[in-house]
Amino acid sequence: MTNASDFTLAPELAETSDWEDDAESGYDEPDLSLPDPEEEPTVGAMELAERHQLRRVASLRTELEDITEVEYRQLRLEKVVLVGVWTQGTTEDAENSMAELALLAETAGSEVLEAIYQRRQTPDPATYVGRGKVEGIAEIVQATGADTVICDGELAPSQLRNLEDKLKVKVVDRTALILDIFAQHARSGEAQAQTELAQLNYMKQRLRGWGGNLSRQAGGRVAGGAGIGSRGPGETKIENDRRRINTKIAKLRRDLKEMKGTRDTKRQERQRHQIPAVAIAGYTNAGKSSLLNRLTGAGVLVEDALFATLDPTTRRTTTADGRVYTMSDTVGFVRHLPHQLVEAFRSTLEEVADADLILHVVDGSHPDPEGQIAAVREVFAEIEATGVPEIIVVNKADAADPLVLARLQQREPHCIVVSAKTGEGIAEAIALVESELPRPSIEFDALVPYARGDLVNKIHQQGEIGSLEHTADGTRVTGRASEALAGELADYLV
Repeated sequence: MTNASDFTLAPELAETSDWEDDAESGYDEPDLSLPDPEEEPTVGAMELAERHQLRRVASLRTELEDITEVEYRQLRLEKVVLVGVWTQGTTEDAENSMAELALLAETAGSEVLEAIYQRRQTPDPATYVGRGKVEGIAEIVQATGADTVICDGELAPSQLRNLEDKLKVKVVDRTALILDIFAQHARSGEAQAQTELAQLNYMKQRLRGWGGNLSRQAGGRVAGGAGIGSRGPGETKIENDRRRINTKIAKLRRDLKEMKGTRDTKRQERQRHQIPAVAIAGYTNAGKSSLLNRLTGAGVLVEDALFATLDPTTRRTTTADGRVYTMSDTVGFVRHLPHQLVEAFRSTLEEVADADLILHVVDGSHPDPEGQIAAVREVFAEIEATGVPEIIVVNKADAADPLVLARLQQREPHCIVVSAKTGEGIAEAIALVESELPRPSIEFDALVPYARGDLVNKIHQQGEIGSLEHTADGTRVTGRASEALAGELADYLV
């Protein structure tokens, strides 16, 4: 057996004396700054990853030249030309409107090739832009190889038909474009039903035959010109389509009525417990979801895109003194928001009308923030939310012009500047929200026994504490409480 004193590593250590340092030999130290793979991602992060699994990209053909390209093939972008009619306002207003239309088109999954707009007193009743301009657009479509023309306005069925007949490509108006984005981003059953209802209401007024191959007209003595096999008092094709759409609309309205009942029950439960509600509303892509994540840690989806989130998210949070209130993120607004969407999402927008306080989020880096404020307030008027107290939250202060921020603060006295990205102004915004929350109406001075710790906890959550002192007989509390809470404290009033 070898003695312990005879065991040595001196020869082996001597052989390693000429080894290079770890940094010089290419050994990589573990990167401790990387996120922990075992850490659970938020719901918003998972939704964003799912949305980005298949992206439409430009300059990729669907034809494959090599079998190795199969693994990397992606969807080809739809090539579009934007057309606008400028009826009022300045040239800058027209350019901002076209820039927003371009962002909507890119969000829907297309590549913008050209954008033109025309100065007119009113849109042309036949072709929206006039016969001469239609010929110019047809030349642009043919030269660029565009697939679609998108008009910055809501087209009448006759205008849509005339433009498609002359341009020989698909024509889409602003309303159909927004509805398409909503259809892509709707995730919950309620959002999908609301979007489908809006689409059907839009389609019902625009039913018609598509192309000569599907024409139902025929010669001869047949009544209505429908051809052999269609004699009798049966429905025409368009009547049959309209009846099916009306049946589907009726079913969707019934389903949404049931979903609205569930939402109303939750809202009534919050009101019964006297829990204040704060609604985050504003223009699309102003940073509402980012602000909700900053204020409550909700972890909802955040993406630099128009109408990235449609489903309202409500989170429970507390003030610095322990009062409980809820904060809800709502669907974003946009200029000329289609009335079909306002009507379909009315049950969701009621969260704004029934709130105790509205955080009106504005993009401070946008070229026209005042126009965004005016557009959002138009929707507030439609849903009868103009009487709710409002705080203007100017977001993206890190990317905004200081002169613009100063102008907004001067124009809107009840305003605060924040940056949801960097955290600038978030603490001040929380303090302002807490100060604007409705205060309990009844003052009290009570001595609560130590056996009623649950009642003291309820005062923290639902009331407002002025002073709190622990005495030999119990907890002496003064402050303000709601009528229901004051009734529970009646037996312990001093």
